[in-house]
Amino acid sequence: MTAGLMTIRSSNGPEETMNRFEAEVKKRGMTVFARIDHAAGAATVGMSLRPTELMIFGNARVGTPLMQAAQTMGIDLPLKVLVWKDEAGVIWLSYTDPACLVERHGLDSESAPAVRQMTVALADIAQKAAVAG
Repeated sequence: MTAGLMTIRSSNGPEETMNRFEAEVKKRGMTVFARIDHAAGAATVGMSLRPTELMIFGNARVGTPLMQAAQTMGIDLPLKVLVWKDEAGVIWLSYTDPACLVERHGLDSESAPAVRQMTVALADIAQKAAVAG
């Protein structure tokens, strides 16, 4: 897979995986800004695409200080998660590892606690969304 991209297998269907992810995000007080159904978009132009949905979400209290430290973080924030179905019918959940953003944007060690917080939270939310419930 791509460097910095975290991908875990889901034992739930694509819609349930994304719905569980969204519920956990909201439970933690984060904002869901958008859900983008790429397969539906493909259908509008007469093309097919296996289930592929993107969610944009975040928390301004955590993200804003990171953008204050490196304004280019705005390209990677808010956070995103992709739920997709591969050619074998397996459901996957992918997101960018926030730890990679430290180097990418040249953040200093003062930003590390916020990035660690994001890393731990994302891994936990992804696990809860992907495990059959």
